[in-house]
Amino acid sequence: MEPTTLLLVAVIILVLLIIWPRDPQKKRIKNMMDKFPGPPSYPILGSALPYIFAKPEEYLDICVTLMTKYKPVMKFWLGPIPVVAISSPDYVETVLSNTKMIEKSVVYSLLHPWLGTGLLTSTESAMGTSVNAQQFEDSEYVTAVYRMKEIVMKRIAKPYLLSDFIFNLTKWGKLQKSSLKVIHGFTKKVIKERKEQRVNGNQYSCTDDDIYFGEKRRIAFLDMLLEAAEKGEKLSEKDIQEEVDTFMFEGHDTITAAINCCLFLLGLHPDVQDKVYDELKDIFKDSDRSPNLKDLQDMRYLQMVIKESLRMYPSVPQMGRQAPYDFELGSYKIPAGATVYLLLLVSHFDPDIFPNPTKFNPDNFLPENVAGRHPYAYFPFSAGPRNCIGQKFAMLEMKMVLSSILRSYEVRSVDKMEDLVLMLEIIIRSKYGFRISINPRKS
Repeated sequence: MEPTTLLLVAVIILVLLIIWPRDPQKKRIKNMMDKFPGPPSYPILGSALPYIFAKPEEYLDICVTLMTKYKPVMKFWLGPIPVVAISSPDYVETVLSNTKMIEKSVVYSLLHPWLGTGLLTSTESAMGTSVNAQQFEDSEYVTAVYRMKEIVMKRIAKPYLLSDFIFNLTKWGKLQKSSLKVIHGFTKKVIKERKEQRVNGNQYSCTDDDIYFGEKRRIAFLDMLLEAAEKGEKLSEKDIQEEVDTFMFEGHDTITAAINCCLFLLGLHPDVQDKVYDELKDIFKDSDRSPNLKDLQDMRYLQMVIKESLRMYPSVPQMGRQAPYDFELGSYKIPAGATVYLLLLVSHFDPDIFPNPTKFNPDNFLPENVAGRHPYAYFPFSAGPRNCIGQKFAMLEMKMVLSSILRSYEVRSVDKMEDLVLMLEIIIRSKYGFRISINPRKS
């Protein structure tokens, strides 16, 4: 940290140490939080000391270790922010099914400079434009998106960066500013070009996916926003840009992560991959036609494989809600304003729910095994009133991509599961990627 910034941080810490004890509301919250089990907490830094000097690739191990030690409920101070981490299905249900607890945690405010207040989790490859991430993986836009994800996690791990004033003085603040200039410049360009196309009469387009699904022409989401604005709805240029930023980020990154993890697991388990291929042969016979909607619905075993992959490697590995009022959680009471944190990589690995949880086993999602399971034991798309609006489409899209690959190629993984270095980010990823080899199937 730069010397000037370090001095400023020290002054702010000193001021807060003087002010904090005099605030009766903060004292009340602290007294309520003290009743929860959890790691030690220190002034200003809270419980984040283990993260301060840790490398980004160590964040996940620290988090999982702490939550596993104190589960099913743990207190944690993210600097001045009170956090209650939960993992049991009953506690998860209490939080996610609460129709009043729909406000995202304060940590999500770190995304506002990037995504504004648009939807955070969504789909719609139907944006009506292409990022071309496969062809230009080192493009300015893609690089800027990865930088923003890194910056957000850096701020969460180092509480002194939660202050916008301090953050903007650091190199990370300057890097965010340059990254946002690239991202917002790109989305403004997309909106401008689409507006011009609409003026010239090119309003909607029928994609190949529409033909495969045998459905009526669909309107791209961007067209829906522009059409609403044209009809006088209260949608400003900024509103539209925020939604485009969100959809372009979440729509490609979450599904990409899920497909990568699924291919990696299938590459480690040839027997499971063979069963998927046999199912595809039964559906398509010797035809090389593209799948229609019925074909995708008939891919029941592949769906079990995808669900098991999302159990082990959920695309969005963490989520949070902010308590709007004091509410009871079992024998505990969570104070209003506290963040309730859920780490799926703890909940999804409960041996009492998923026997031998570190084993990749699609049979976990056989109908008879799902029937008696707690409905909130598995929630890769969240659950309750704020669940992912695009989960059905996401499943169809994953089936489309995976079936297309597996019909023509055999996949083998280069690395083992224990070799992966998972990163705790907005979207799950492996530090060194998921390395696989692909070979054409013998006819």
